[in-house]
Amino acid sequence: MRESYNSQRFSRKLKGAAAEKAAALYLSSQGYDILEANWRCRSGELDLIAEHGGDLVFIEVRSRSGSPLQGTPEESVDIRKIRQVRNTAEVYLHLKGQEDRRITFDVISIQLNEDLSIAGLRHIREAF
Repeated sequence: MRESYNSQRFSRKLKGAAAEKAAALYLSSQGYDILEANWRCRSGELDLIAEHGGDLVFIEVRSRSGSPLQGTPEESVDIRKIRQVRNTAEVYLHLKGQEDRRITFDVISIQLNEDLSIAGLRHIREAF
């Protein structure tokens, strides 16, 4: 059986990596200083951590490819994901000795074309 070009040619991991790379490039072009990518600890993973305007910004990157009937990428950031990102950010702040920093949580929503090029990017500042 031949694989569908759109949904199965690229793995979920490759799609996520393409979206995160695009998000980091976009943020850098907007004056963000990327400090960490894919920072992990026992409580979870933070896609991107950046500094901007004196704030420490935790960025959740979400992507979709294929049919828009699946919903927008940002719609997949549910209460469980918000809790996980916040808890992981607390661990990061503690380990880095930066509990007193002003922080924000952003979401970058990316729509991917079939070839993993970027069809659309939306930056939602202070998303949660």
